[in-house]
Amino acid sequence: MKRLLATTLVAALALPGAALADYTFALVPKAMNNPFFDLARDGCYKAQAELPDVTCKYIGPGEHTEMEQIQIVQDLISEGVDGIAVSPSNAPAMAKALKAARAAGIPVMTWDSDLLEKDKELRSTYVGTKNYDIGVNLAKITQQRHPNGGTICLQTGGAAAANHNERLKGIRDTLAGKDMGPPPGQRLNGEGGWTEISGCPLITNDDGNVAVNGMTDILAANPNLTAFVSTGAFTQWYDNAYRQAVAPYKAKMDAGELSIIVADTLPMQMQQLKEHLSNGQVGQRPFEMGYKAMFILKDLAQGKKVDDPIYTGLDVCTNENADSCLAQ
Repeated sequence: MKRLLATTLVAALALPGAALADYTFALVPKAMNNPFFDLARDGCYKAQAELPDVTCKYIGPGEHTEMEQIQIVQDLISEGVDGIAVSPSNAPAMAKALKAARAAGIPVMTWDSDLLEKDKELRSTYVGTKNYDIGVNLAKITQQRHPNGGTICLQTGGAAAANHNERLKGIRDTLAGKDMGPPPGQRLNGEGGWTEISGCPLITNDDGNVAVNGMTDILAANPNLTAFVSTGAFTQWYDNAYRQAVAPYKAKMDAGELSIIVADTLPMQMQQLKEHLSNGQVGQRPFEMGYKAMFILKDLAQGKKVDDPIYTGLDVCTNENADSCLAQ
């Protein structure tokens, strides 16, 4: 920041030991109790260590709460930070809040999740995954295991989260073999041999307990389900709970009668995959997102142009390549 901040405030929200910097850039996740975003935080702090004039201010809702995230962004604008990188939980609502940042001359970028197409002029760039491609690859793994189609339950994050809606569309388009309409796409009703069962998609709002309980109920109520596909890691965050939920179905998974395929490749997820407690993982690179955000915001603060979008790539993992699929 171009103005001094109280030492106590910086110490509370920046990496311990960081000195006051010329720039303070905020990295705003959807929730701070999410291990996916912990990796982005670590990347942000690594960039801070490499940029002597930059402080990473990692701040967001304790849990996935759309209005709290908006309030935090509004507070950051009022505080006068030098740049904001935000992963919007509610894309339309966040766009309204970011109009004030533009009026204040504060550079804004999105990461992990973007704004809607009509609002993208409010941010300079997006860094992260091409979310549609996550859905495409989740669907391809599903098709490889079940070439004749079947019944499917989709699980997603927040209903207004643009990234999850783009992933849902990628799944639906790929399984259907045609365009299923604007994100999140129309429900599958026989297209490509696939039908979404009643009660799905499951909305979790990025809550791990809601996710695993929802999956447990669906699997119990639908013994002939072909595939359960989740657009986020929340399904597998709580390792013991997830293992208990899928253990009764492992024989069906091993026999190719049922597949559980989930986005992301966090450490507990990869161990589950290696033990054949899931059948596929399509992973993002959150550390890289948080790391790059600080460099991008510094460029923007200095009036430089940046590419838009900036994609960080994917890792597509199955039971067969689980030991070698992650990018080094």
